[in-house]
Amino acid sequence: MIHVPTATWAHTAFDLAAWAGGAGLSVVLYRWRIKGAVQRVAGAVDGGYFASLAVGAVAGAFVSGSLNTLREPAAAISHSIVGALVGAIIAVEIYKAVRGIRGSTGTIFVGSFSLGVVVGRFGCLFAGLPDRTYGTPTVLPWGVDLGDGVSRHPVQVYESATMAIFLVIYLLGLRVRADWAMRRGFYVMCIWYGAQRFAWEFLKPYPRLIGPFNLFHLICAGLIAYGCLYYWRDLGAQRAAQERALPVPRPDHQPM
Repeated sequence: MIHVPTATWAHTAFDLAAWAGGAGLSVVLYRWRIKGAVQRVAGAVDGGYFASLAVGAVAGAFVSGSLNTLREPAAAISHSIVGALVGAIIAVEIYKAVRGIRGSTGTIFVGSFSLGVVVGRFGCLFAGLPDRTYGTPTVLPWGVDLGDGVSRHPVQVYESATMAIFLVIYLLGLRVRADWAMRRGFYVMCIWYGAQRFAWEFLKPYPRLIGPFNLFHLICAGLIAYGCLYYWRDLGAQRAAQERALPVPRPDHQPM
């Protein structure tokens, strides 16, 4: 068992580092690979896009987090990063439907969100038990003691590591200008993040909602479904556009 020193201020410190790192990475990726995609989005949206995103993220974060923790013995208001992501997606998709905008507009957020999770989850770990993101007890040698003498799954580290793997794969995809990374990276991120978070939820002591599943299992399942649906829809639209662009062979001359 590994003893982890904890402090409530650690969450804020790592959150600030996550925000700064995410913003810096966005600037680097913009200049390196995604400038064209971001500029196309910028030309199609207005201030309503960012207002929708912000309102959706805040509402989703606190509604989902609080619906979960208010069902615990020590009920409390809380927030959730996956809830913020889903809330932002819902609000932005409504905005896009009203404006008639099609295609992914989340390219600029893929790197920043992924790095934010990689860094921010360590804030959850070092914040300790009051953060309410700890894992269930385990006998595995890498179990962590967050101050109560109980060996627990370091679920925060699990999530940080899996998102770090995604970030590396995504950067490699950008390097070779792979379509999935350049055009549909946000949808792939939603699938990956939802799937890994779904798995780690089994190692958290949250109240069960349906059978072995808690609220975040259901939210993650919806996130995976969203990513898959929009990925295949955009892939179909891309293939259809390519087929329309194919030249039609014509005879060199017509017989008289």
